[in-house]
Amino acid sequence: MGSEESTRDTTRPSPDALLEKAEQETRGRLKIFLGAAPGVGKTYEMLLSGRARKSDGDDVVIGVVETHGRKETEALVRGFEIIPRTKIEYKGRILEEMDLDAVLERGPALVLVDELAHTNAPGSRHPKRYLDVLELLDHGIDVYTTLNIQHLESLNDVVAQITRIRVRETLPDSILQKADDVEIIDITPDDLIKRLNEGKVYVPRTAKRAIENYFSPRNLTALRELALRQTAQRVDQQLLSQMRQSAIEGPWPAGERILVCVNEDPCSSGLVRYAKRLADRLHAPWVALHVEGRRTQSLDDDGRDRIAAALRLAQSLEGDAVTVPGGGGRVAADIVAYARANNITHIVIGKSERSRWFEILHGSVVHELVRHAGDISVDVVAGSKPGGVPASRASVAVAEPRSRPDWKAYLKATMVVAMAVGFGLALWPWLGVEHIALIFLTGVVTVAVWFGLLPSLYASVLSAACYNFFFTNPYHTFLISRPREIVSVVFFTIVAVIVSNVAARARAQTIAAKARARTTEALYSFSRKLAGASTLDDVLWASAHQMASMLKARIIILLPENGTVAVRAGVPPDDTLVDADIAAARWALEHNRPAGRGADTLPGAARLYVPLTTGETPVGVVGLDSDRQGPLLTPEEQRLLDALADQAAVAIERIQLVADVDKARLAAEADKLRSALLASISHDLKTPLAAILGAAGNLRDYSAALSEQDRNDMLSTIVDESERLNRFIANLLDMSRIETGAMEPNASLQYLDDMVGSALRRAQKMLSRHHVRTELPADLPMLKVDPVLFEQVIFNLLDNAAKYAPPQTAIRMRAWKDGNWVMIQILDEGPGIPPADLERVFDSFHRARKRDHVLAGTGLGLSICRGFVEAMGGTITSANRTDRSGAVFTIRMPTPANPPRVGDAS
Repeated sequence: MGSEESTRDTTRPSPDALLEKAEQETRGRLKIFLGAAPGVGKTYEMLLSGRARKSDGDDVVIGVVETHGRKETEALVRGFEIIPRTKIEYKGRILEEMDLDAVLERGPALVLVDELAHTNAPGSRHPKRYLDVLELLDHGIDVYTTLNIQHLESLNDVVAQITRIRVRETLPDSILQKADDVEIIDITPDDLIKRLNEGKVYVPRTAKRAIENYFSPRNLTALRELALRQTAQRVDQQLLSQMRQSAIEGPWPAGERILVCVNEDPCSSGLVRYAKRLADRLHAPWVALHVEGRRTQSLDDDGRDRIAAALRLAQSLEGDAVTVPGGGGRVAADIVAYARANNITHIVIGKSERSRWFEILHGSVVHELVRHAGDISVDVVAGSKPGGVPASRASVAVAEPRSRPDWKAYLKATMVVAMAVGFGLALWPWLGVEHIALIFLTGVVTVAVWFGLLPSLYASVLSAACYNFFFTNPYHTFLISRPREIVSVVFFTIVAVIVSNVAARARAQTIAAKARARTTEALYSFSRKLAGASTLDDVLWASAHQMASMLKARIIILLPENGTVAVRAGVPPDDTLVDADIAAARWALEHNRPAGRGADTLPGAARLYVPLTTGETPVGVVGLDSDRQGPLLTPEEQRLLDALADQAAVAIERIQLVADVDKARLAAEADKLRSALLASISHDLKTPLAAILGAAGNLRDYSAALSEQDRNDMLSTIVDESERLNRFIANLLDMSRIETGAMEPNASLQYLDDMVGSALRRAQKMLSRHHVRTELPADLPMLKVDPVLFEQVIFNLLDNAAKYAPPQTAIRMRAWKDGNWVMIQILDEGPGIPPADLERVFDSFHRARKRDHVLAGTGLGLSICRGFVEAMGGTITSANRTDRSGAVFTIRMPTPANPPRVGDAS
């Protein structure tokens, strides 16, 4: 509903303004050269300003400047240090973008960045250039940049209506608001068209087409007005910020600002329309303000709905709607405090038609406002009730809404006063009559705290009567004989009324504070619940339940799915949507604006649909409805819904981002695995195929010319390389079985020496140039393993040792029993494993770095070893030898219960 700003002491600087100023001092300064259209000279003025800073001794560089072939601009570029642009390849083309990292590393005092709304090439750090600029500012670097008015997001539709051209490159309005300086570069439409005709903006053919379509005098005049208005609003905001930082009490008549006061009176809607017409005449911003005072708590549903309708009307008429809590004093004081804090120059308020007695007892907001407004103009407007009812009758009818009297409160107030009389009579012999009054005042305060203002006023009058009846002479009559006692009764009555008012006001403020505290606690609990949610369903159901419980409405949450929206959560569960609801939900998601019941768009839907937005992007839609008549939400509930929706949207986006990161990580790992597999096939599998093809080709073409020895050697080569290729393919198949979880060991009791012997026979050719020693004790227990898989583990370890150990060195295999485990080690005398690769050697396709040669292999052998061993219940680790160079691999396998030993075999 608009920003909520409580009233404050205007003699002190605004904390928010001081915080904003402190943040500005820690970052770089941003100056935007704003133009109505291309060709007005923004880049030229930016370069001139940069030269001025350079002549003052500042370090100025060019991050990116587009001269578009204009000779005057090119001449100004000379003399600046230009940071070379980074080149990005995209769809076969080389695109050049500002090198953000190079600028940050260079660290100048000022960098010139052209075309702030530019979209960066895919693959850049940021998708938009303005994000590059924000990062530069965060590093304390000043930035001068250029911008055309049509690139502002809020003006995109307006510009499209004016020019019939939709601008695709836009940036948030907040970027313009963050600028420390905005300089409007303005020339008349005639001068700009003249520059076009002279070829100073586009080449002649392009210039002619531009004049016919975009650069018409009508379009340029409208764009020029937009630029001037936007700049004026920015200057207006700067003035307000300076006033708040310096605690300057407004108003300053530098610009008109209008405030219209809204309450439960039916005439409030008419006041809002009057304020809109006044704002249009003065070309001024305006705001509708409602002050939540003590009376707000006693309003019925109709009164609250009228306030909500007036505030919504203000928003629909392009004004701001603000609700502030009362400061505990008069409503007029709160209005004046807000007006001075926001530099308001005109206050619009409805004419009061309350009775004179009401104004005497309760005061008049209009009179107090006129008396204390100072330099602020106050417009008192006589409105009329919708339907033509005269203002006087309408105002009086709703001037002081009365809810149904709570007779229990008055009965309990009577009982409290009766108790006070009883205590007074009991203590009268020991207390003076002046002390008896304190007992009655205590009862009045108690009633005010418990039941509010009207019962406490009733208790005050009743206490004064009882005090007179029981404790003043003559007793048990309402007559007073002595003047001193008349004064006592009168002042007692006055004090009782004042105390009841103060206590009732404190009660109302306490009730409001407790309500806000409950809301704050609920929001905090909701944020903690969302932070702990790990799945999208958890976030959606938690959000739906929290909204339903706090708003007392039926809630559904919809997310985009297959080009439409689908219900993902609801309290109570409900996934039935008619066509009108689906259309409203889709419209709200696509346009990032509410739709449906009570909204301006598709009001025929059964629910109100509000987008769940993070930044500028909606991630979903929340739909709500209830059985209440009239508006679905009060202003307080609307603000509460906004807070809940913002938290839910951030949580949904977080879950989606985590899912996207996981998908990207899995995709990256799959790409890495695929690349490694292709590299392995292209290098390692190609080698044995080449040897086989070469040997087979020689046998086919030159068989008659070859000797018997040569033919045998070639046949041996074919067999050896075929076996090697078979091992590579077997490793790939084994790794695939492990990755897919299809590995099912066929375990049985086996002797270790049998499996080792089989593996040594298979590896005989590989180990022919090494000395193999085995140390297997005769009393080792049998192992419950899959013999085929375990033999493959031993074979892969021997193969690995043979590859990395130099020829004529020893490869040692030993085993021993360690408690309930059998330990098996294979040691070689090679260079060992780099410390960084001790664990990574078991990763798929990973191979330790070599110094001066590359060995054949897929890098899967050790990974398969770990997969097989762990599938059979064991572990495998790698380490370097401590007695000399070399690697050692240790297998640790569990022993079965009561296994037979090697020596037990018959």
